[in-house]
Amino acid sequence: MHVRLTLIAAARSSALLAERFDDDRPLDQAGWEEAQRVAHALAPLAAAELRYCSPTPRSRATGDALGLAPLAQPALRDCDMGRWRGLTLGEAMAREPEAVDAWLADPYSAPHEGEPLVSFIQRVGHWLDTRPADDGGRIVAVAEPAVVRAALVYALKAPAPTYWSLDVRPLSTVTLTGRAGRWNLRLDAQPVPA
Repeated sequence: MHVRLTLIAAARSSALLAERFDDDRPLDQAGWEEAQRVAHALAPLAAAELRYCSPTPRSRATGDALGLAPLAQPALRDCDMGRWRGLTLGEAMAREPEAVDAWLADPYSAPHEGEPLVSFIQRVGHWLDTRPADDGGRIVAVAEPAVVRAALVYALKAPAPTYWSLDVRPLSTVTLTGRAGRWNLRLDAQPVPA
């Protein structure tokens, strides 16, 4: 029994440098237009038996724009960033440079009084491992890029600091196949907007 899970990174809600921790902003106009441009290329994913999304407004809107009508999954929420919620990395660094350095260096630390990176990865991994395993079952999930990164680290059994080396672009896809505790990675081409 195995699962085929395709993860889609949510469309953007702002310029990269304006990305905020635990960002609850909806898609911006550019993000909506990008999702519309790739919807046709991703249309086959709407046939998945199960369709999920992170509970963020931009993940839901991305799923809707792609015609998926996804069900929000609390376990797919972004990392809890505690008192840094709503800040950009630059803003957090300006306020608490030593704390940011400690957080980036130690995946077990949570100087922001939120969720340590290791706990975030384990939470997302637990969600992966509890997907129904019907032979050939297809699942799609639209999630924040951070959630996709956490899923990849977990699936590959990579050390937690690997998280910082993964770049997940908006509207990119990646497929994991397997079952609890044994996942394989299949890289998919990113749809190119027209």
